[in-house]
Amino acid sequence: MLDIKTLLPELKKLVTDLSEDLLARSTAKNDPHSAEVDAGLREAYQQIEKGGRTAQAFEVWREDYLDQVSVAWVLGCVFVRFMEDNHLIDECWLAGNGDRRKLAEDTQELYFREHPHESDREYFEHVFHEVGKIPACRDLFAKGKTPLWAVGPSGDMAMKLLAFWREVVPETGELQRSFEVENGDTRFLGDLYQDLSERARKKYALLQTPVFVEEFILDRTLNPAIDEFGLDDVRMIDPTCGSGHFLLGSFARLFEMWIKREDNEVVAAQKALDGVWGCDINPFAVAIARFRLIVAALRACGVKRLKRAPAWNIHLATGDSLLFGSRWDREGKKQSEQQFLGTEEESWAPEIYACEDKDAIAEVLGQQYHAVVGNPPYIIVRDRSLNQAYRDRYSSCHQKYSLSVPFAERFFDIALYSANGRSGFVGQITANSFMKREFGKKLIEDFFPGVDLSCVIDTSGAYIPGHGTPTVILFGRNRSPANDSIRAILGIKGEPSTPEFPSQGLVWQSILRHVDVSSSEDDFTSSSDVDRSQFAKHPWSIGGGGASELKEKIEDGCKKRVDDVAHSIGFASFPGLDDAFVMDQATCHRKAIEGDLVKRFIEGEVVRDWCIAPTVSSFVPYSDYRSVIELDTSSAWFRHLWAFRTCLENIVSFGRQTRKELGEKWWAWYRWIPEKYAVPLSVTFSEVATHTHFVLDRGGRVFKNSAPVIKLPKESALDDHLALIACLNSSVVCFWLKQVCHNKGSTVDQHGARQRTNPFEDFYAFNSTRVGHIPLPPQTGVEYGRRLDLLGATLRTVSPDSIVIQPSNLEKQLNEVKQVWGHTLSDMRACQEELDWAYCRLYGLFEDDLCYPGDDLPGIELGQRAFEIVMARQMANGDLQTTWFERHTSKPITEIPAHWPEAYRKLVERRIELIETNKEIGLIEKPEYKRRWNTESWEDQERRALRKWLLERLESQHYWPDPSQQEPRLQSVAEMSDKASGDKEFLQVAGRYRGRSDFDVATLVSELVEPESVPFLPCLRYKPSGLRKRNVWETTWGLQRREDTGEKVGKIKVPPKYAGGDFQKTEYYKLRGKLDVPKERWISFPHCETESNPSLVVGWAGWDHLQQATAIIGYYDARKREGLDAKRLTPLLAGLDQLLPWIHQWHPEVDPEFGETAGQSFETMLKADAHELGLTIDEIRAWEPPKKTKTRRKRKTK
Repeated sequence: MLDIKTLLPELKKLVTDLSEDLLARSTAKNDPHSAEVDAGLREAYQQIEKGGRTAQAFEVWREDYLDQVSVAWVLGCVFVRFMEDNHLIDECWLAGNGDRRKLAEDTQELYFREHPHESDREYFEHVFHEVGKIPACRDLFAKGKTPLWAVGPSGDMAMKLLAFWREVVPETGELQRSFEVENGDTRFLGDLYQDLSERARKKYALLQTPVFVEEFILDRTLNPAIDEFGLDDVRMIDPTCGSGHFLLGSFARLFEMWIKREDNEVVAAQKALDGVWGCDINPFAVAIARFRLIVAALRACGVKRLKRAPAWNIHLATGDSLLFGSRWDREGKKQSEQQFLGTEEESWAPEIYACEDKDAIAEVLGQQYHAVVGNPPYIIVRDRSLNQAYRDRYSSCHQKYSLSVPFAERFFDIALYSANGRSGFVGQITANSFMKREFGKKLIEDFFPGVDLSCVIDTSGAYIPGHGTPTVILFGRNRSPANDSIRAILGIKGEPSTPEFPSQGLVWQSILRHVDVSSSEDDFTSSSDVDRSQFAKHPWSIGGGGASELKEKIEDGCKKRVDDVAHSIGFASFPGLDDAFVMDQATCHRKAIEGDLVKRFIEGEVVRDWCIAPTVSSFVPYSDYRSVIELDTSSAWFRHLWAFRTCLENIVSFGRQTRKELGEKWWAWYRWIPEKYAVPLSVTFSEVATHTHFVLDRGGRVFKNSAPVIKLPKESALDDHLALIACLNSSVVCFWLKQVCHNKGSTVDQHGARQRTNPFEDFYAFNSTRVGHIPLPPQTGVEYGRRLDLLGATLRTVSPDSIVIQPSNLEKQLNEVKQVWGHTLSDMRACQEELDWAYCRLYGLFEDDLCYPGDDLPGIELGQRAFEIVMARQMANGDLQTTWFERHTSKPITEIPAHWPEAYRKLVERRIELIETNKEIGLIEKPEYKRRWNTESWEDQERRALRKWLLERLESQHYWPDPSQQEPRLQSVAEMSDKASGDKEFLQVAGRYRGRSDFDVATLVSELVEPESVPFLPCLRYKPSGLRKRNVWETTWGLQRREDTGEKVGKIKVPPKYAGGDFQKTEYYKLRGKLDVPKERWISFPHCETESNPSLVVGWAGWDHLQQATAIIGYYDARKREGLDAKRLTPLLAGLDQLLPWIHQWHPEVDPEFGETAGQSFETMLKADAHELGLTIDEIRAWEPPKKTKTRRKRKTK
């Protein structure tokens, strides 16, 4: 029987291997077939690019396309194998068990007798042709319906592919991979759809809809559509059909009804199929959906063989339902297709390369439907051309919209419109991000008021496999609103644990109970009929259990908002291409980018708990924070940024034009607002976090957009800022913001389901607009702001990252500051608790003052706050399950600490009583609104600080002399260890780091240096996919160099970003990032070691290209004198060759002594040394590391 868990990873590997093979076939040199394929792919790309449907570089588009071809080949084989093992066909082409295996082998042998000069590739193509002749399978393998005919694998790869399907289990002789299933069950194809191709999964946001969700939506769309329009006329569509879950469910319902009216199962099946329509942008999704419908129709009719089945008319199309097809105005009149399509003939790829069928698209998307259902993708469109195409067509697309927005509009658009109210039903499960994020404003305020949105269901707390993104289910009809209210199912609490059966989850069952009942509530959801006007205002607040009412009460008691006291709120700046500008301080030093142009860089994630702890710096090309500095082509920063010029020039602005098109300076930041830096004081906050964090910054640093700033009027005093952050850091404000800000969710489990068992771990997007709307109470608690700001500053001063390590007095120094750090943190927790209770009163939630008046406020440890004691008591009584204490390494206590002052103990008891008796206070005094104090332990901070000191010591001139004073030279890690053994300060700090004085110095140095090193040659850094990207980057640099000489080179395409999988080691990607920016401390030279010293050879990464070349040649000459063979010397020459373009570029000055440039000198050396080794330059460039030989373990002898 079929085992999808075992099969899926094997097929994924097969897709990867096929993709590599297809790419090799389409790029091979001196191969006529490859040249033909390459020309065809380029023609297809040019047509698609001309149509404005991609802005990708050809090389990136080609890899995406060939990935589709690979998937098509694997799926084609899977379809045939499924038919073989389930006896849907009499023939056996590929594999089978028992006699059918012999039949497959004989069939192949017969083919090769008739075609002796062909390979297994042609045999596969023959199989696909023959199966495609079966009427029911006609469209599975037809040109124009699948991309597998564009390019086939090599003969060798085809042979491996066939062997894969025929592999047997040695012990049994049975096939390793059986496709036999019970009752024609094709659910496994849904798993293949979602996970077969990692590239496609990310590009198309592939996601299956669970059956219980599909059935729920069809119950409320297709069923009432049948009742209203009749079985004869009704038709449904899923415009984002994926692997066909909604289509199969619809077919089953329609067939069940038709078979009651028709005696002939085949007729009933076709009529059911005539009511089912679908479209998807992903060709292999449509192929899977088509195959599943074929099998479903066979089962419904009781037909055992495909040859006996009719040529089913299945209404599916591959294409972008947002771009293609008709549009209808709000009166239901069909608009001009051509006006909407923009699909002039030249924008379509030639048939053999096409996955889109124009005729099928026109049929499927050229009419409206009685029921429109689906689960549209939620991703943001990164392709600039495609993003603009959607924006031009859908008025609801706003700012950085996700696809949930245009699809929400398209779903209603394609539903039947009728002035008499007989309109189509719409149901979709989609991302809820539009509800509170700014890009949803037009959808909510401009589009939804014009249609009959009838039901909004918050499913973010439900356990839905595959849905890691918080979701909402929307129902409606394509007509004007029919009444004044909308049924809303509001979330209260998420699924407390993973249910054995998701359909039986407590939250989902709560939704089912409440969806048809108004004004009902349980622990998980509540239902109510909400005035439609509430859903015509952005953002939506759909919190249940009294949360919405408490939000309104807080607002009603305030006359001012943050907007009223602030001069501005929003981002101050952001680079636009972080990897190019942002780096740690040590990297800035290595690149010689220093001085006033380097500032500490504040990201949202380092704004926490009244502190700002920046870990990186940034190159800031502004004079006195005002104007962009002029381009200095002799500067180190110019040499660094030049490599990313094309990327920087093509950053798209809010106006959807590139910086180059706008004539902006490419070396500037994407956004820089000088006014935000005019006054030093700023209140910054973390835009994305589990809880609110507002901190006062006193200037001298720069901000990323993830750390927006609130600027008060320039005349505002320090206390004005401290009063504001006191309020904004309160639990009341955290509660209010979470009602109006987007919940981004937290982790997902192994089934891809979003987990809501710990609401305190959900991340929220606290955007500037919502922060500006925070209501402010009439009075302030400025004294808490003063105290906590001071404590926060103290905490940063005594943290391991901030202190200046003194090796000679290390033990005493660290032990003393650790004690201060611990006391300060306890005081901060206590003061924050006072602030929270003070603002509950200031916001009018109760009248009594529940703040401690004494001057002996005790420090508080985690687990000792009032709400935590309440939780501990609930746990002891069996009324609560929570991981709060476990996640924060604290201990639940049920009794108030005895060592606290008596007055404080009594006060905390009163707080506990109020939490237990006052519903509003009980809502706010919950983990999701109380500061977590999830601070990194002192021990971890200390270890990181010591490691940083040791690494910087190993980079110092004690180990690497100043290259301007002494010729740079490579050295081995063993040599560095010898120096470290005599370095007293290094040994003192290393002893504390290791926790012992008798550590092995060589082992430690190796552990420090190797992970901070990146190899000097591309073939040692990247996997094949990374090497291909590197080639595109080198092409880009070549064009830039030509452009610098004044040559007109046309538009330079943006080179692709790297991914972790492009590098041979994860460490390389961590050091280099998506733009492959060298941020390592050392350059490593694998395969260049000597037999007498086999330790890794490294060079300092702070050397410029000329210094690197000097060090390589020096090492090369020394090793050559020692008699090192060509095998070890060749990679050194390859390294020199890699540096030459940069040396020519950055060191063009002529040496008066030799009458030539450094580049010319090194080029001469390279040619001479290559000749001496008997190698050509091309052979040196083609050098690859020796393949590792696998050694078999020797069997143990008795």
